Amino acid sequence: MEMSPEEMQKQKEMVLSMCTCPSCPTWVECGEKGGFCFPAIGKSGCISEEKGCICTGCPVYEKMELKNMYYCIRGSEKEQMGM
Repeated sequence: MEMSPEEMQKQKEMVLSMCTCPSCPTWVECGEKGGFCFPAIGKSGCISEEKGCICTGCPVYEKMELKNMYYCIRGSEKEQMGM
């Protein structure tokens, strides 16, 4: 089911408010906010090297029932599942 633009924005704000990306060993400070697991945000434009991943411990990971890791480099859940 597609989300309305308003629902998408609300979901994005929720993701960013709960996001733990800045605490990750892979994080690169470049002005991004994180939330790379959310399809509307997408991959990082700065992060290119996997140095450890804390995605599985993020509250967004549990709330959105995610299964993958390294969203910052590999893309959203849908991208990683080939959808």
